Amino acid sequence: MAILPIIIAPDQRLKVTSKPVCRVDDEARRLMDDMLETMYLAPGIGLSAIQVGVPKRLMVIDVARKGEAAAPLRLADPEVIAYSDDVVAMEEGCLSFPEHYAEVKRPAGVTVGYLDEHNRYQELVAVRLLSRCLQHEINHLDGILLVDHLSAIRRGMILRKLLKARKAKALKSA
Repeated sequence: MAILPIIIAPDQRLKVTSKPVCRVDDEARRLMDDMLETMYLAPGIGLSAIQVGVPKRLMVIDVARKGEAAAPLRLADPEVIAYSDDVVAMEEGCLSFPEHYAEVKRPAGVTVGYLDEHNRYQELVAVRLLSRCLQHEINHLDGILLVDHLSAIRRGMILRKLLKARKAKALKSA
């Protein structure tokens, strides 16, 4: 397994719509394992392949709380097939937007169809944190970012701060 570099916004690669994998093979499984290792180290609860520079519809999630056994999910070609009518606002973070959080309104629950790591079709009914994480990561696969759910002013402020941090880091390492 390998730790992969996470793309930090602003970066146009994060806006790419990911391509379906159609079949989970050894290469896809290896990438999802690497993504899990990367996500745990970051630390985070979800990571999409596009965030590590791979424009494929693959993502990993683990919403187990500290002290609980790990419960990793590996999803290929995930698609929301049903949304609940209830909408909930909740603060979200993102590994591609380090140290930035924002309140985002999303449906409280979803049903997601996907291929698991064994290439079997599954459906998952999710609520609360798992629902939110699934929606967030599927948004990534569609080129939709956390800041796309915010006002133009708030989005611009976050992106400017990240760009400034990137420039400061580049100067420091030069």
